[in-house]
Amino acid sequence: MLESLGNIFRIEELRRKIFITLALLAVFRLGCFVPTPGINTYALSRFFENLAKTQGATLLGLINIFTGGALRRLSIFALGIMPYISASIIMQLLTGVIPALEKIAQEGKAGYERINQYTRYLTLLICIIQGFMLSLWLENPQNFRGTTIVSSPGWFFRFMTVLTLTGGTLFIMWLGEQIQERGIGNGISLIITISIISRIPASLRQLWILYSPFDSTKRLINTPTLIFLGILWVVIILGIVLFTQAQRRIPVQYGKRIIGRRIYQGQSTYLPIRVDMAGVIAIIFAQSVILFPATVATFFPRTSGIALFFQRIFGQRGLWYNLIYVGLIIFFMYFYTAIVFNPVQIANNLKKYGGFIPGVRPGKPTSDYLDYVATRIVFVGAIYISLVAIFPTLIMKFFKVPSYAIASFFGGTTLLIMVGVLLDTMRQIEGHLLLSHYEGFVRGRRLKGRR
Repeated sequence: MLESLGNIFRIEELRRKIFITLALLAVFRLGCFVPTPGINTYALSRFFENLAKTQGATLLGLINIFTGGALRRLSIFALGIMPYISASIIMQLLTGVIPALEKIAQEGKAGYERINQYTRYLTLLICIIQGFMLSLWLENPQNFRGTTIVSSPGWFFRFMTVLTLTGGTLFIMWLGEQIQERGIGNGISLIITISIISRIPASLRQLWILYSPFDSTKRLINTPTLIFLGILWVVIILGIVLFTQAQRRIPVQYGKRIIGRRIYQGQSTYLPIRVDMAGVIAIIFAQSVILFPATVATFFPRTSGIALFFQRIFGQRGLWYNLIYVGLIIFFMYFYTAIVFNPVQIANNLKKYGGFIPGVRPGKPTSDYLDYVATRIVFVGAIYISLVAIFPTLIMKFFKVPSYAIASFFGGTTLLIMVGVLLDTMRQIEGHLLLSHYEGFVRGRRLKGRR
């Protein structure tokens, strides 16, 4: 593997792509420290520190992780790339529901460009709405326990905030597209990953404070626990890599075909059905739904009945929270799979090109068989995703880790995104190495990403 890493810099095109990618990611990280005008950044940072002490159980804490701390400073990239991700997911779901969009998506590259343009328009609309709502939230001192965040509230501040945050998100979207075209890896995914990775030093600092190696009286985590957590972290990553690349291969046989004057012999291949078909999207949907009540509770007085009810059920990550969370993940796993995996269409395509599954008749029996297999494979994937999702809560409960910022790196959305994106990027780099007749990262085997 070390030899493969050295070979990367021997290929001029690959070396150039990596340098472009790193340069564009550096531009993104610099923008995360440029503040939005009219904001008391110190007071806002103190608010997010207090929020983190409540286990980060709000949408604001989740968004702050995905933006690499830009929301905490309310920089020009405070909204991050999440509006674009939301727009992409919405368009993907609408494409499977609205026949007109489905027809456009089947037009090849031209259809992809039109869908992508609609996604940009929807991203712009989401940014305007979120920016305006965020400016109203910042202007209200009651949301910050009487602390003034905005020095000069009013329509000018709201307009400037919407303009700044919308422009920042569109610029991030452009950076992602440039990485996609000129660099290596999926640009949007890499931007999210680098945002998550940027939080690792702060989490390690918190872990160091909890361990307190020079003052045993302040030590909250002992040495055996720290060593066990390190081993557990490696095991969890290995498990995520295993399930990310796991798939059920359904054999497909193609008969002999005569096209014009050419005779094509029959061949055997397989149809892969991934265990982790929805993956991180199911967790994002479930987290957005289950964290919404806890976020709403922050807008009410802490002693009110509504705030106490939401905090008791959703804020403390107890039994009811985890049961609802797992149920939502399983629901969204099946919901998203039903949108993106169409057994009838796959069966029709196999029949059209002369393919069949051995032992299964073409047409409806094939679609029923694919639906039968996918339903059971998705259940296995849903259980795996649910375990990964609740692992941070288990770490906090059984190992007495008080900070969710530390526990989140033992599972949940952050770890799934990091592992998946890094696998995809390594797969693309390995493709360049093999094209230049170099050995890949794993001798004798090919890496498989999430796609």
